[in-house]
Amino acid sequence: MRCPCSTGLPYAECCEPVHDGARPAPTAEALMRSRYSAFALHRTDWLLASWDAATRPATIETGDERWIGLEIEATEAGGPFDREGTVTFRASYVEDGERFVVHERSRFARTDAWRYVDGHALGGTR
Repeated sequence: MRCPCSTGLPYAECCEPVHDGARPAPTAEALMRSRYSAFALHRTDWLLASWDAATRPATIETGDERWIGLEIEATEAGGPFDREGTVTFRASYVEDGERFVVHERSRFARTDAWRYVDGHALGGTR
């Protein structure tokens, strides 16, 4: 199976080892991609585990949406030696036969590992 995060790699070589804790995401973008894949695969365990404790909700639920594509527009910092980074992306999904796009600039922080802090919506489209 190809990884949902749009790298073209097999899931077993891309986001699955990150989801299963076999290796950490080396960059903010890699964490962003793993979170997209987690949404696509309904891995709420990883969504919560990869969320910064200061901003993490108690629970998260995924719906019946089918995630169909991720486009990374820009990254700022977020490299292996950075402490913070941002990733701007568009994530597409289909729900009830209608296509939607989430456009967001997400903030990430690294202490022991990269974590999602929060995101600023840049607008969504249908």
